[in-house]
Amino acid sequence: MRVKKQELSELLRCYATRAFIVDGELSLFYASEEKGYPCYEFFGENFSNKRIVWESGGGCMSVLPIPHKENEFLAILDFYLKDTPSKSRLVWGRKDGDQWVIRDMLHLPFLHRFEIFEINNELHFIGATIADNKNSKDDWSLPGSIYTGVFPKDFNQGLEVAKLSTGYYRNHGLTKNMENGKEVVYMSSDYGVIRITPPYEEDWKIEKVLEGNISEIAIGDIDGDGNNELITIEPFHGDAIRIYKLINDEYKQIYTYDNPIDFGHAVVFCTLEGKPAFLAGIRRLDCELVAFQFRDGEIEKKVIDTGGGPANIFVYNADHHDLILSANHTENKAVVYVVEKE
Repeated sequence: MRVKKQELSELLRCYATRAFIVDGELSLFYASEEKGYPCYEFFGENFSNKRIVWESGGGCMSVLPIPHKENEFLAILDFYLKDTPSKSRLVWGRKDGDQWVIRDMLHLPFLHRFEIFEINNELHFIGATIADNKNSKDDWSLPGSIYTGVFPKDFNQGLEVAKLSTGYYRNHGLTKNMENGKEVVYMSSDYGVIRITPPYEEDWKIEKVLEGNISEIAIGDIDGDGNNELITIEPFHGDAIRIYKLINDEYKQIYTYDNPIDFGHAVVFCTLEGKPAFLAGIRRLDCELVAFQFRDGEIEKKVIDTGGGPANIFVYNADHHDLILSANHTENKAVVYVVEKE
């Protein structure tokens, strides 16, 4: 695997990242979780152009493009574990000329992760709070909850949500996956891993698929047998990365990353060099970005970089290379790794 690291900008406590098309070309977004710090968009040749998305924000947990809406996105801002009352909010970003206009969509205390589904030509929201409330950063006496809602045709009207389910302590991980032609979501917490099926035909459905105190989750078929594997970080902000395989309708652990880690934070399923892979990011000790792929009957690891400490990762597959966007939290930098295809 031939990888080139490109440092785009310094950014204190760089946390969230995403790539999507803006004005017909690829843009890379990176945002800080630090109060009063910005979100940047990089575009153009070698991503050498930088545009400020917001100057003074912070607490950004994620940025997602809105389906069927060109030059628009949703993001979580003002999420801070140590702030009570929580001002966590969902915002709507829309490009107006050469600037981004940011407007509030929803205020929801300790909103931490969300996804967007399209059902019957309507856009649906699903979001998770890490806790319903907190008295301090280390207070985990209350569980987090899951909320759902339907976006209005006119986003200026905001978003109304209802609580779907609760009881998920340290409700941290969320990922979307395509199964049988439909999108589902997986969520991880001290309760374990649950699969949530949106109301395509019936009501929302919640099923438990894995026990354990699980911080992060990604899902995908890395060995090509037609069944999905799970990669996890355990426990909350934990010290173990594990891969599970579906055996006799039950997920069994088949691999544990053997390098000592601390504060594991990011996992994704993706394609690198045309082959399925899991990626993981660790924020302490070696602070590595590591890839896992299935070769010759076993899972192989490839440490792509150390010292960066990725908080979140996103992969974009281009024609002649793959781009690994990494919000390198430990080294305070917005970074993209270019993986050259053989």
